[in-house]
Amino acid sequence: MTRQLKLGLRLYGVGGPGQHGLWKDPRVAKDASTDIDWYIAQAKAAEAARFDLLFIVDSQFIDPTYPPHYLNRLEPLTLLSAVATHTRHLSLVGTLSTTYNSPFNVARRFASLDHISRGRAGWNVVTSFDTGTSRNYGLDEHLDYATRYGRAHEHVEVVRGLWDSYEDDAFPADVERGVFLDPAKLHALDHRGEHFAVAGPLNISRSPQGQPVIFQAGVSEEGRTLAAAVAEGIYAPPGTLEATSAYYADVKARTVAAGRNPDHLLIFLGAAPVIGATDAEAHRIAREVYEADNDFDRKLGQFGRAFGAHDFSQYDLDAPFPDVETLAERGGRTRGADIVARAREEGLTLRQTVEAFTTFTPSPFTGTPATVADSIETWFRARSFDGLNLGFRTLEDVERFADEVLPVLRTRGLVRSEYDAETLRGNLGLPIPQNRHTAARTQPATIAGQ
Repeated sequence: MTRQLKLGLRLYGVGGPGQHGLWKDPRVAKDASTDIDWYIAQAKAAEAARFDLLFIVDSQFIDPTYPPHYLNRLEPLTLLSAVATHTRHLSLVGTLSTTYNSPFNVARRFASLDHISRGRAGWNVVTSFDTGTSRNYGLDEHLDYATRYGRAHEHVEVVRGLWDSYEDDAFPADVERGVFLDPAKLHALDHRGEHFAVAGPLNISRSPQGQPVIFQAGVSEEGRTLAAAVAEGIYAPPGTLEATSAYYADVKARTVAAGRNPDHLLIFLGAAPVIGATDAEAHRIAREVYEADNDFDRKLGQFGRAFGAHDFSQYDLDAPFPDVETLAERGGRTRGADIVARAREEGLTLRQTVEAFTTFTPSPFTGTPATVADSIETWFRARSFDGLNLGFRTLEDVERFADEVLPVLRTRGLVRSEYDAETLRGNLGLPIPQNRHTAARTQPATIAGQ
């Protein structure tokens, strides 16, 4: 089968990272981040364009420096359950942390979304890196990296085990025999591990796609290892063509080493296309958008997220970058380590470091529709991604991409014209996982001595 590009749409309402001033745009409703009708309209536009999925990011800690969307927004699974009733093919991926949620609760909530959507649910597995979240859950400190990722791996395995509580034919609902449930097809989990003890079974059956699709986001060693072991989709950060291609190759190689088919782990690259009538106009628009949000105090506040929401305003901006390396161990360690290393190597002050890591970098997908389509094709064929996780400022921008860029990609055979299936797995080309209990029962008996 010809390899085709997968498309996701991520939504940031009144403005996410790098979009602090978006709420001022007259085209953006001031309550967009809490207005379910706004989300439904975006979802319908994405479905009309044959996008694969809608992606909702989340965090559970804020301070006044956070982007406007983060300050006042809907809980992901509640939001996606509402959107599910207004869409038929567009899949729905929500973020829930393994650090601050129990496996049983996560399994039940995502299984419910999977049924409501008839097999279109996906779980973005995160470990959380805002240390302030810990205090919202009664902990004085955020868990360290090793503990977070060890817990995440076990958490996912427990959730998957709970999703297999019922075999697919567990409910004969035979009125004549008076048999609703075949009890032999219901299985307790009885899990007891390093981080969790969960008895089960879960009180909801499998969906048309078997289990929700597992997504994961992370660039650290632990994150890549977790993705190779359990993920079916991974959200990768933007970068240069060389860097993203290297990341792609590394994660795929790790997947093979984990004994899995690399085609069963799809890499979605974060991207924010900017389209203009000419390349020059598109680059001017991109620059103007950046300048509108180029507030140093805001950037300084956001800079602390990689260090567990550390407050950098307490330091002299023109003194050497402070010694905060240990804080990254409980925050966004990979980005934090990069920041510390560069500041040391180049002898940067705090002000210079913030400016160096927040400098204007236009999206590689900036220009006329043809230019944007050309860039997407080049990167896709270079195997720097399997799909794009696209962010747009307004609904009009989504529709312009759909009307002007996607037709070009379709004529080149890179994007499908119609949905392949009614489930997320079907549209992503992922297999339906067989129920583990059914598999164990139906496997041929091993002949002694062989």
